[in-house]
Amino acid sequence: MPNDLHPALKTPLLKTLDCELPIMLAGMGGVARHKLAAAVCEAGGFGVMGMVREPVALIDAEVRALRELTDRRFAVNLIPASTKPDLLRDQVTACLRLQVPAMVLFWDVDKALVRHLKEEGVQVIHQVGSERDADLALDAGVDVLIVQGYEAGGHVRGTTSLFGLLPVIAAKSPVPVVASGGIASGRALVAALALGAQGASLGTALLATHESNAHQHHQDRILAARADDTVYTTLFSRNWHEPAPVRVLKNAVTNGKYRHAELDTIIGQQDGQPVYLFSTDSPLADATGQLDDMALYCGQSCGQFDQACSAAERIAAIINEATELLRSW
Repeated sequence: MPNDLHPALKTPLLKTLDCELPIMLAGMGGVARHKLAAAVCEAGGFGVMGMVREPVALIDAEVRALRELTDRRFAVNLIPASTKPDLLRDQVTACLRLQVPAMVLFWDVDKALVRHLKEEGVQVIHQVGSERDADLALDAGVDVLIVQGYEAGGHVRGTTSLFGLLPVIAAKSPVPVVASGGIASGRALVAALALGAQGASLGTALLATHESNAHQHHQDRILAARADDTVYTTLFSRNWHEPAPVRVLKNAVTNGKYRHAELDTIIGQQDGQPVYLFSTDSPLADATGQLDDMALYCGQSCGQFDQACSAAERIAAIINEATELLRSW
């Protein structure tokens, strides 16, 4: 962590989240578990664990494991729209019982849930992909907005580029705005700050790190990829509540090999469960089977780095490049 952080990087977001660097970990389901979230926290950023549709027992274990590695603030990411109501209720109850300090929500804006969490003293961060969703989230009373652009990997909420959407929302938001999509370098971070962001939420850049729970095959594909190796598709939606678009690396599925395949085709195993063809499940560290036919989430930022490293090293490289660029100006 640099001791001489450039003043432009000392945004109000740092006080809001109580962290030292304007970097958040994207709450990637399965990938952003306690090791990666803790590593980001210890590097000075804000760690987020992706617990979308996960059982309460796993949330409990992951929160406790994270607290063994760091005493810094963190968040848990949930997606209400894609979670069965009973499970969502139990997840929220567990997070409150565990005194999780902040929650990141995504997809539809659940105003009742936002207000419930706020009443319980939980900081609420909401990721949005459109001006309309931003307005709904602000009306619900969120503390921070993450603005996601079309360039982002994983599930993509909107259809507008980050730099087309970010300045519009930042100009009217009374709360800190964080940029998401296409950011994996210091130059990209500075560009986002120039358009009104107070920090960046990193997914792809931190998926390909030593502490990530992504399978090594997934990481290797990202490290070798460039922006035009990604594709925006609705093919991977088998276990999602709607045929939602995602950005992934091109593979046999996106190339049409399985156009007439059965929906119940099992292509692998992970976390003790089968992985089905067209599932939203990306290959995790313990995955076996046809790994390259799974959802290889990847944003268009992949061309900004090509070396494996730790989360702390990735964050330091981004912050140092941003600092050098700002000083040169």
